[in-house]
Amino acid sequence: MNAAILTIGEEILIGQIVDTNSAWIATELNNIGVSVRRIVSISDSYEEIKNTISKLFNEFDIVLITGGLGPTNDDVTKHALCELFNAELIVHKPTLDHIAGIFARRGLLLTELNAKQAEVPNNCKVLFNPNGTAPAMLFENGKSIMVSMPGVPYEMKAIMKLHVIPEIKGKNGTRVVYHKNIQTFGLPESFLAEKISEWERNLPENTSLAYLPSPNSIRLRLSTIGSDTSLIKNNTQLQIEKLKSIIPNNIFGFDDDTMARTVARLLLEKNAKLAVAESCTGGTIAQLLTENSGSSEYFVGGIVAYSNELKVEQLRVSNNDIEKFGAVSQQVVEAMAANARDIFKTHYAIATSGIAGPTGATKEKPVGTVWIAVATPQNVVSELHTFGGDRERNILRSAVAALNMLRLILLEEKMAEKT
Repeated sequence: MNAAILTIGEEILIGQIVDTNSAWIATELNNIGVSVRRIVSISDSYEEIKNTISKLFNEFDIVLITGGLGPTNDDVTKHALCELFNAELIVHKPTLDHIAGIFARRGLLLTELNAKQAEVPNNCKVLFNPNGTAPAMLFENGKSIMVSMPGVPYEMKAIMKLHVIPEIKGKNGTRVVYHKNIQTFGLPESFLAEKISEWERNLPENTSLAYLPSPNSIRLRLSTIGSDTSLIKNNTQLQIEKLKSIIPNNIFGFDDDTMARTVARLLLEKNAKLAVAESCTGGTIAQLLTENSGSSEYFVGGIVAYSNELKVEQLRVSNNDIEKFGAVSQQVVEAMAANARDIFKTHYAIATSGIAGPTGATKEKPVGTVWIAVATPQNVVSELHTFGGDRERNILRSAVAALNMLRLILLEEKMAEKT
C-alpha cells in the first residue's frame, strides 16, 4: 500500500512551526510496511483543501491529514470534506459528551464554538480522541482510506496508535519494511559509491540502498520489504558482513550510533582516559563527547587554545615552532596533543589546529586546511586534511575526523592485543 500525508495550516508554510507530524507519521507507516510516496503542506484555503484532498484520495491507498480541525473560523477542513463526500454535519453525541466532560472537569463553561467540534460529516467513521476535543474522521472508498486528524502532535499520535495503525494493519496484512542504517566515514560519497558498486548491484531484489550524506557521516540505509521480519533481519546482516569486508575501516556504527559514542565504547573497553587540545574546532570535540551520558568515565577535559599565546602558555608549545612553522602545522599540533596528554595525565589526547575560514587563509594554507594529531601511550601521530570553504562544516568535519582518527588507532591497538 502507498500513502500520502497532508498537513494543513498557514503556520507551517510561513515557518512559524516545524512540521514534525509528517516525519512521525511516515516513520510509523514505514514500520508497518506502508510506503509514503508524497508529503504535502497547504494553507487553510477552502478550495485548496478540497482540491488537494480529492486529488490525493484518487491517487493513493491511504491519505492521512493533520490540521484544520480547530474551533475557529479559519479551520474549514470539515466543510471541505462534507462537499467532497456529499455529506452534512451532524452532532456526534459521544464526542459532545466527551467535550462537555473535559470542560466540566476544568470548571469552564462549554461554549457554542467548542461544542461545534462535536460536529462531523454524517457518513464518516468517528475516531475518538482521548487527548483532546476534536475527533478524527475516517472515510473509505473501496480499498482506500482517508483520515483527517487534529494537528496537535500528542492528539494525533494517540489517534494514530489507538485507531489508524490497527485499521491500516488490517488492510495491509503482514507486509513489513525493515530499515538498517550503516554509519560510514572517511570516503566521499562518489568514492564510496564506486567502491561498493558491485556489492550494491548484487543486493537482493527486495532490498534497496540509499545514500544519506552529512558532515558527520555518510549513512547507508538498507531497506528490505517482506513478510518475515526475522528472515529479513538475518538476510540484512549477511549483506552487512559482506560490506564490512569491502570497507572495514570506514564503518563506525549502525542506526543512531555517532562517532563520539563509538569512540566512547572503545575507550571504556580499555578503561582509558582522553583529553583534548582544540584550536580551530573551538571545543566541538569536547561537546560531541560530553553529549553522551557518562562521558566523565572516559573524558577528562581539555583546553581550547585559540590564540597562539594560550598555545604557548597553557599547552607549552614552543613559540619558536609557531613562528617558524605557523600555528597550523604538524609540529605545533603534535606538540599540542603530546603536551595535553601530559598535562591532563590521560592515556590519549587529541589536538586540532586549522583554518576554518572564511578568513585567515594563505596561498600555502587555504581555507579548510586542518592538522589533527593524536597522542597515545606509544607515540604521536598526525594527519593533514583539506576540507573546504564553509566554516561551520569545516569545524564539525574536523572534530569528527579527529575522533575517527582516534577510533582507528584504538581499533588497531585492539587487534594487536588479540594477536
